[in-house]
Amino acid sequence: MRLTHPGNQPNCPALDPPCVLELEAVLFPTWALVDLKMEDTVEVYMDETAEIPCLYTFTENPSIVMVQWFVRAPGGNRERISYSDLTMQKVDANTSYSNRITVRSNSDGETLTVQDVKLSDEREFFCQVSGMAAGNGEGKTLLKVFAPPEPPVIEGVLSGVSVSGDSPAKIASCETRDGFPKPNITWYRDHIPIHPVNGLVNIVTLVTRESSGLYTVQSDLHYKVIKEDKDAHFSCEVSYFVPEAVRTAESKGVNITVHYPTTSVALWRESPEGLVKEGDTVEIRCQGDGNPPAPITFNREQSDVELDSDQGLLFLKEVSRADSGVYECHSLDMDALDHDEVVETMQLTVHYLDPAVVVPKDSEVMLKGESLTATCNALSSLETSTVWFKDGFEVGRGHVLLLQDATFDTAGQYDCEVTVPPLPGLQTSGSVHIIVQGAPQMNDAEREIELTERVGGWVNLTCEVRGHPKPAITWSITGSQSWREVVKRETEDQIYSVVMLKVSADTVAICNSSNDFGIETKTYNIRSIPFSQTPTARKTSVDNSGVIIVVIIVSILLLAILGSVFYFLYKKGKLPCGRSGKQEITKEKTNKDDIVVEMKAKKMEESVLLKGVNGDNKPPTDQNSTLSS
Repeated sequence: MRLTHPGNQPNCPALDPPCVLELEAVLFPTWALVDLKMEDTVEVYMDETAEIPCLYTFTENPSIVMVQWFVRAPGGNRERISYSDLTMQKVDANTSYSNRITVRSNSDGETLTVQDVKLSDEREFFCQVSGMAAGNGEGKTLLKVFAPPEPPVIEGVLSGVSVSGDSPAKIASCETRDGFPKPNITWYRDHIPIHPVNGLVNIVTLVTRESSGLYTVQSDLHYKVIKEDKDAHFSCEVSYFVPEAVRTAESKGVNITVHYPTTSVALWRESPEGLVKEGDTVEIRCQGDGNPPAPITFNREQSDVELDSDQGLLFLKEVSRADSGVYECHSLDMDALDHDEVVETMQLTVHYLDPAVVVPKDSEVMLKGESLTATCNALSSLETSTVWFKDGFEVGRGHVLLLQDATFDTAGQYDCEVTVPPLPGLQTSGSVHIIVQGAPQMNDAEREIELTERVGGWVNLTCEVRGHPKPAITWSITGSQSWREVVKRETEDQIYSVVMLKVSADTVAICNSSNDFGIETKTYNIRSIPFSQTPTARKTSVDNSGVIIVVIIVSILLLAILGSVFYFLYKKGKLPCGRSGKQEITKEKTNKDDIVVEMKAKKMEESVLLKGVNGDNKPPTDQNSTLSS
């Protein structure tokens, strides 16, 4: 065995215990071996703790085991950071690991723990084991350090990008900061990856290593936009390494402003909805598909006069039928390569309803019994509907109204209303006044009325007459000097008069009505009754037959009751059954006949009385003498 002093080892300071102990198997068998295992890499987040195991076994039990830990220095040389044997375990002083490492030994080997891992700790760590004659071994592990970057930040260009550009233009930039190892950036359009394409897509990436050792990556997307990109969303994704995995972080999506020429325009009526009628305010909108919007102008077809509009909106206030026609919308895009003008047209129809024309006009005179046809028409751009009214009630439909066999009730004002069903707002009306001429016509059915009233009593006599021209009423009264007209009302074709009359004797009152077409009269015959006598009748229309029937029925009932009484007395023996009895019965018959005679006489008396009251003109004394005879 040969022991080499550490001073003979390059880059190893002369320390106690020795830095390197080289053993050469001179006197020992060559089959003594050590089996040493270490992981190829150990991955850890920055600022966390890393553990690097070094496991070893010997084929023979060693008399002594020495374990040394080394790191690869920036220059490529090794630097020892720890030493241990059977008697001691020591962390080397004056190294970058002196205060950050510990070594833990067990039956299987040792584990090196590195605390507060830095980016500079990403290097190779060596574990060297020596068992003297039992064998030597060495292994290494690469410590990899990771620092996740900040989420990506994307910014789109503020100015618009034109589709007319010859080469790709910058449309967005994406940046991620403070990552290790260097993160990568991928671009997406609507979640579909974007790859560089010559003349269409160019991606420029700038990588910056900060003083902290972390990476900042900035990527600019240069893209040749088309019109369809106006609705697209662009985003970027950052992919970065972490222990035993790869992770990604996606930015928000941004929309870019794409400038493209106008290829078509849309022209439509914004208001009013539905059909347009005279008096409406019409708003017509014209909009092109270019961006930015090209200037819009309006004019009527076959007219070069430009109409006043505001940003593609044409106002037509209180339109009339003269505003109907074809309207044109023009869009001229000066940014377009060929400067072509785009035109769109629209037909505007303004519906109307003229005032109603009624025939006959204003008023029409008819004679009683005549017929008349009235018409109501209104010129309209749409189909109309006509309804006739009189005194607020519907009397007909259609533009023709037929009045047949005219009476005074036919007279009056007839109103027609003309509407347009598809456009409720269109409506017009007209009227005609019908005058019916004819001789006076009494409203009462009776032309001669008979009354009875006590002397000194007052009666009201009425006279109501219709006619045209309006008839005049005069009263002719004989037999009474005390009367006066108390009511008189007149309308266009009607007059109503009431007179109050004091009865002093038999009186005849005549109401005379007349106009240019004839005369009509009404007569009141008033029979006076002395103050002491109660009037029995007021009108000649009283029927005496009813009274006679009642008297006959009552007489029959009395005879039936009287016969029942006699029969009852006969059965009870109250009446004698001999000759004298027969004589009594005979006498009863005679009395019965007397009763019948009296009834007939009474009936005759009532008949005479009624006859005298109702028109016999005999004084009461004559009546009494008649009854006496």
